[in-house]
Amino acid sequence: MEVNYKNIKVIGFDADDTLWVNETYFRAAEEEAGRLLSRFETPNKIDQELFKMEIKNLPTYGYGVKGFILSMIELALDLSNNTVSNEVIAEMLAIGKDMINKPIELLEGVEDVLKALSKDYKLIVATKGDLLDQERKLEKSGLLKYFHHIEVLSEKQESNYSKLLNHLDIAPEAFLMIGNSLKSDILPLVKLGAKAIHVPFHTTWQHETVTKNEANGTGYTTVTCLSEILNFFK
Repeated sequence: MEVNYKNIKVIGFDADDTLWVNETYFRAAEEEAGRLLSRFETPNKIDQELFKMEIKNLPTYGYGVKGFILSMIELALDLSNNTVSNEVIAEMLAIGKDMINKPIELLEGVEDVLKALSKDYKLIVATKGDLLDQERKLEKSGLLKYFHHIEVLSEKQESNYSKLLNHLDIAPEAFLMIGNSLKSDILPLVKLGAKAIHVPFHTTWQHETVTKNEANGTGYTTVTCLSEILNFFK
């Protein structure tokens, strides 16, 4: 069934892997963790245990590079029985700083889409992660001029979005969310009665995956690239 967007007044965008590249850097860092800790475990086991450590630490550290690196260091201590060298810890810290200082690589068509939609709609960013890091990336991206509001959420669940929409006085039926994660950007909004457009990224963090049954339903559309969205607003 075709989704109707005629009542939309405000459009929200996820940031990481919707506006710019992000998850690719985490995959590379995970490979580096496997290399640095290879004397203690196999790369596959290290990858599995790092994911478990990240999930365990989410309530404490939240999302983002800093929590990821702290989890990596904690895993190194665990796997090595607290014998991991200072040099390895220093390398892990360097990986984190390198991730934070990466140049912003906008995804194809991002600025053209924002420029076109901002003429007729209020645009907001609704993302999650480390506040300082997300503010830094938005500033470096050159995209701030297109957005009326920036919100960095601790989680992206129905309750978080409901509070955001209430705070901004936006009716769910007048709101459209665009993002790469079905779990975080799409399904919670559909359940609230808003519209959503899914723009998949080529790699997805394991924590953001959903089952086929969860993904089935109406109220959202999937496109292959961000520029396709403009076809719905001609």
